[in-house]
Amino acid sequence: MALAAQYRRLVVLTSLLVLALAALGYRLYDLQVLRHETLLEAARDNTQRTFLREPRRGDILDARGNLLATSKRVRTVCADPTLIGTNQAAVARAIAPILKMSPSELAERLRLRTWINDKGQTNVDKYVVLKRKIEEEDWQRIVNAMKEISFGVDESKLPKRMQSSYHYLRQRAIFVESDQLRVYPNAALAAHVLGYVGVEEQATRNGRVPVTIGRDGIEFTLNSVLTGVQGWCQTETDSRRREIVSLREQDVAPRSGLNAVLTLDAGLQHIVESELAVAMQKHTPISATAVAVRPRTGEILALANLPNFDPNKPGAVPADYRRNRVISDLAEPGSTFKIVVVSAALNERTVGLEDVFDCERGHFYFAGRLLRDHAPYGLLTVLNIITKSSNIGAAKIGIKLGSEHLYEYMRHFGFGQRTGLPLLGEISGIVHPLPKWTKLSISRIPMGHEVAVTPLQMAMAMCAIANGGLLMRPVLVDRLEDDQGQVIIKYSPQPVRRVISEAAATQMVTALKSAVATNGTGTRARLDHYMVAGKTGTAQKAGPGGYQTGKYFSSFIGFFPADDPELCISVVLDEPQHGYYGGETAAPVFRNIAERAGNYLAIRPQFRPAETVAAAQITGAVEAAAGQRQF
Repeated sequence: MALAAQYRRLVVLTSLLVLALAALGYRLYDLQVLRHETLLEAARDNTQRTFLREPRRGDILDARGNLLATSKRVRTVCADPTLIGTNQAAVARAIAPILKMSPSELAERLRLRTWINDKGQTNVDKYVVLKRKIEEEDWQRIVNAMKEISFGVDESKLPKRMQSSYHYLRQRAIFVESDQLRVYPNAALAAHVLGYVGVEEQATRNGRVPVTIGRDGIEFTLNSVLTGVQGWCQTETDSRRREIVSLREQDVAPRSGLNAVLTLDAGLQHIVESELAVAMQKHTPISATAVAVRPRTGEILALANLPNFDPNKPGAVPADYRRNRVISDLAEPGSTFKIVVVSAALNERTVGLEDVFDCERGHFYFAGRLLRDHAPYGLLTVLNIITKSSNIGAAKIGIKLGSEHLYEYMRHFGFGQRTGLPLLGEISGIVHPLPKWTKLSISRIPMGHEVAVTPLQMAMAMCAIANGGLLMRPVLVDRLEDDQGQVIIKYSPQPVRRVISEAAATQMVTALKSAVATNGTGTRARLDHYMVAGKTGTAQKAGPGGYQTGKYFSSFIGFFPADDPELCISVVLDEPQHGYYGGETAAPVFRNIAERAGNYLAIRPQFRPAETVAAAQITGAVEAAAGQRQF
């Protein structure tokens, strides 16, 4: 019996051993065969890392090579909560002041967290971003603070394993990753051209990584070329996230973004913005805009809007301040639009500069409605209609030209279409098709009513006259260069179309010179050393129920030297106070900008101040003689 019992026990033990070995074998088969790929992937997730390397964002420079936007190396401060354990409060007290965070908020972010992935596996979060865009100096302060941190225990009396844990906490728990900070060295200068950047998170195998993205301006338009190409490093790390360099498999360096060289001139941009600031103080308008263009090429040398913002901190001001009014604000242009109807009539030879129109002593009825002039003019030549800015004279020229021709020239001058400026938010304006014109339209559009334009559209139309009748596309980006200064893409001036003949443009320049002469509406735009051609504009603002009393857009657009133009400048003030006529508010701003711009750009003077007075007197005498001509 005893022997039989022993045999039974032996059989049971043998069976258990066989079952255990079979279970172990099945487990090995499960791990090595059935679940091999899954477990291998999990192992790789624990040790393999693919680090994306964000490329350096390209610089933005002005035409003289001055830096307008650049990228500065900074740090992203991160933490491994598994190394911190229960010491969140001590770590937070040490580094929160440097990170400009509250200790309680920081301690909460350092708390160890677990999560379950889509495979049902429990994971520990070993990576927490504490603060982005930290300067190198601040990171060194954090390193020193971590070295000096006290945990309230005598570490020398602790077991070596715990001492080692505190050592790793000090050395490895807080770490950094490379980052870049977009910097605009000139603060608000040319902010509406440059735009600003933001950060978006991009999903990767190892989580989400921040990527710098252009939000507005050139930063947005040229985002793809400024960004560059990401690099990556595929490597293996140990249990404390330290790279094992010998096991690095791939190491692809990022390629920096291209640098964008603009047509803007930072010096001229400063002149324009500073003079607009003076106008804002003097006339307290809602806003002020100005744009300076080289007529022959369409190159924009300055573009300014006030109020503006600092792209280093775009969120510090209302969103309205970030609106680029030069290309996104619509308004009836008022008398500056008279250049369109007169240019068209001269080009069609419907009128000549010496043709005379009766301006009805300031009261003209058309289609049953009264049209007024700001003064009781009688007989005026076409030249003097521009000089005196007669609404009635412009209306009669429009009537003689005809609706079809007027509409055609409005479109040819670029109204009702985007100019193609490479900035976000440009609108096309409003030019009603002929079937929507009323009986009054042919008398109102010539004086700048029933049409809505942007300041840039109006400036480019004036540039076409200055450029001998050839409309140019506005150019803002001159070229793209690599980080070695090699030109990758060069942008050339682009003619859009010829809108009027050279002969008609020359006649129009003569009329525009008279507007700035002794008896014109733009006398306050005269310069000491250059002859100016230009036009004033005063447009009452439209609103619910009609035109709004006491609210005006005031403007002046001119170019100089008049017969060989180097620069065209547009100034627009929205609801100026202490005067509202374009000739008394916007024209002086033009003069101040132009005087400083002439010196800065070294534009050769035409004459001395005394000669300026003589030239104006001669021009005035010619105008007076022309005005006295009879039919």
